[in-house]
Amino acid sequence: MAEPGTQKITQTFIIFFILIIRTVASTTTTADDHDHHAFSRSLSQKKLGLNKREKLSHLHFYFHDIVSGRNPTAIRVAEAKTTNNSSTWFGAVVMMDDPLTVGPEPSSKIVGRAQGIYASASQFELGFLMVLNYVFTEGKYNCSTLSILGRNAVLSEVREMPIVGGSGLFRFARGYAQARTHTVDFKTGDAVVEYNVYVLHY
Repeated sequence: MAEPGTQKITQTFIIFFILIIRTVASTTTTADDHDHHAFSRSLSQKKLGLNKREKLSHLHFYFHDIVSGRNPTAIRVAEAKTTNNSSTWFGAVVMMDDPLTVGPEPSSKIVGRAQGIYASASQFELGFLMVLNYVFTEGKYNCSTLSILGRNAVLSEVREMPIVGGSGLFRFARGYAQARTHTVDFKTGDAVVEYNVYVLHY
């Protein structure tokens, strides 16, 4: 039978050993938690399908900006005190949900919506800041989107705006959208714009 002094030393050693094991286990768990909640980490491109070859797609449609009537698709939501005295409507901000169609006619098949804002950002010429998403509703692109951020000098014959991203089939997209005014009614302000969109995506 062990002496009392020896028993105390043995018990102390066991308690000390258990505390060490608990400390190591706690440290390991904390490290795992940190890894799980890491702010950034490297990923394999293959996991996101980025090992495929990029393809170039061309989309063609018409954008209907309707500001008149009982059901406008674009409405002014903000303006400056001086906006209505400006020849370029400088400071006006318009929210839009414009239909995108296959042809220029209002009755043409809808393939998506242009949702976002355009704002008059120039004091000396009609130049809009365009911040919008093309939200597609047709075929394989249904629920996929393309994001546009750029300048639209609306009186120029051809305008070019960058595509800065997308979702769905257009994840990691980049490219540009080319706009040409098809028709404009200067009395109502309604316009139809032809768009050719060139986009690189996986």
